[in-house]
Amino acid sequence: MMIPRNQVRNIGISAHIDAGKTTISERILYYTGKIHQMHEVRGDEEGATMDYMELEREKGITITSAATTCFWRDTQINLIDTPGHVDFTIEVERSLRVLDGAIMVLCGVAGVQSQSYTVDRQMRRYRVPRIAFINKLDRLGANPFRVMEALQEKLGLNPLLLQYPIGMEEQFEGIIDLIEMKANYFEGNNGENRVSKPIPEHLKDEAQAARERLLDRISILSEAMMEKLLAGEEIPKQMIWDAIRQGTLSLEFTPVLLGSALKNKGVQNLLDAIALYLPSPLEREIITATDVATEKEVKVYPEPDDPVVALAFKLIDDEFGQLTYIRIYSGTLNRGDLLYNSRTQKKIRARRIVRIEVDKRQELETATVGEIVGLIGVDCASGDTLCSPGTNLSLEGIFTPEPVMTIAITPKSQEDIDRITKALHRFVREDPTLRVSTDPESHKTLLSGMGELHLDIYLERMKREYHAEAYVGAPAVAYRETITQSATFDYMLEKQTGGAGQYAHVRGSLEPCAEPFVFENRVVGGEIPTQFIPACEQGFRDALKTGWLKGYPIVGVKAILAGGSFQPIDSSEMAFRFAARQGFEQGFAKAKPTILEPMMLLEVETPSQFLGRIQGKLLSRRALLLGSETRDNDVVLRAEVPLAEMFGYSTELRSLSQGMATFSMEFAEYRPLPENLIEKL
Repeated sequence: MMIPRNQVRNIGISAHIDAGKTTISERILYYTGKIHQMHEVRGDEEGATMDYMELEREKGITITSAATTCFWRDTQINLIDTPGHVDFTIEVERSLRVLDGAIMVLCGVAGVQSQSYTVDRQMRRYRVPRIAFINKLDRLGANPFRVMEALQEKLGLNPLLLQYPIGMEEQFEGIIDLIEMKANYFEGNNGENRVSKPIPEHLKDEAQAARERLLDRISILSEAMMEKLLAGEEIPKQMIWDAIRQGTLSLEFTPVLLGSALKNKGVQNLLDAIALYLPSPLEREIITATDVATEKEVKVYPEPDDPVVALAFKLIDDEFGQLTYIRIYSGTLNRGDLLYNSRTQKKIRARRIVRIEVDKRQELETATVGEIVGLIGVDCASGDTLCSPGTNLSLEGIFTPEPVMTIAITPKSQEDIDRITKALHRFVREDPTLRVSTDPESHKTLLSGMGELHLDIYLERMKREYHAEAYVGAPAVAYRETITQSATFDYMLEKQTGGAGQYAHVRGSLEPCAEPFVFENRVVGGEIPTQFIPACEQGFRDALKTGWLKGYPIVGVKAILAGGSFQPIDSSEMAFRFAARQGFEQGFAKAKPTILEPMMLLEVETPSQFLGRIQGKLLSRRALLLGSETRDNDVVLRAEVPLAEMFGYSTELRSLSQGMATFSMEFAEYRPLPENLIEKL
């Protein structure tokens, strides 16, 4: 049975740590009949959440895995796991890209917290329509009205309260639906029976006032509703639902729902809201892809009869081989179809298509636009575009930032060797910003990534998921060499030994440029025959690998080949390749070379009382402070810092702020290293 595409919802749940994302996911799966018992995040809540994730893996409830399908009435909900961490921008981007809508969970006591800002920024950047769910209303100090104000003031959202709480804190009993004007209570052992009753007498006036505020806010979008309001007529429910949906999809408002997932209250209403207000795949903005051959942008429409275009957004290794999650943006995929991978330019066959329903897999014959399904045993990497043969499109901007930090790892024991190899093989396919190589001198395995935290997380995963132990060497920063002025070169290779000799002569110049490397051929009149020009370019590229100052790779150089000479018998491609390399080095030495270091953009979020200490310490790490802004009692400090100075920063920051400050860092650009430090390298 195919569910109509307008009844499919691809959604994610995002939240600040501990706002209750996991508990809500559990409830959703339970109420939609996907799991038959619920597990709690027991014990002291702060400590247990992570253990629970471990427990979750053991129990095979894959909320942590990429996507789970469940059905609520006649809506198919694909619940997609979204990573929260900025270090994995690429992972976050992909997950948000395959979402059509999202639920933002907030704690009823703490309200908008530091991670809520990050989540908000990501949703805005990708224009994801959302519903907010204020959780934990059973907790001491819960106040949904204060959280509503914070959504407006701190995040600049336009929140619409669709419900009114019945009681608060330990007296929290249920919610009043302001559209249907009924009180909802949740009965049964696990709150599975939602019961509608009349609104309690003492809350009637408050609920009526709240409803009027709500209608007033949404009538801006609907003239028909405005007329009815002015005429004092009853407004049909459908009209209200339609108006809220329209405003949510256009990102004009954020519907807000209330509840307590732990106490099993309000989750069914959240499921209704997913169906009522969040977009189907047909309603999301049309996405663009790049035609690999022409590099032109192409729009991809959600049409089932068009050629298939799908994004592989997550890989999971399990006992049946690789499971690749794909989101289909166009076309219909049948079992056994051939697909073309536009990155590797190879064809693969979709032999098995599955839908992941929590701990079961349902084999599918066919999957269509807007669906998120798994392919078993196809060879591809995370971020690849799979399309019908003859369609050569790429969905992901091929831009992958270069790694800026490297660590060396050595297996602790013989059995760790295989485990590490297996783990790294998988991680590299999942994350294009992680690179693995071997140090030619020490034969150690080198792991390169976007920063200390990025690499730490993979080491942690290696331990947890593969039980692989390794010794980790000190991190090394990826320095680069470049030139600061133009210089010419003129190099002649002449070797005569008995028999054929070697001869090549190149001259030209090097200039600083913005690109990593540019080659320009200005040879005229056949001074160097055209068949040797590619060999000269290759020679220049050989020279880029090791710099002249300290042996770091070279960037930011334009090599201009102006001329030279050759001899019909003694000249060869090898000779010109060698001569070009020597010529480049000769020019490089004269062009005032210098060393570049990676600079990072750092954001520290801290309670204001620690600001002075944190700033002082940053200055001693050669930071350039860019400014700060205040968010409530917290200050967000922005700075540019050399990566080389940031080792061990997380420990320092924790001790400076009693563990209350958090930071995130991303690569900004390469910048010249101060003279006095070049000597120290």
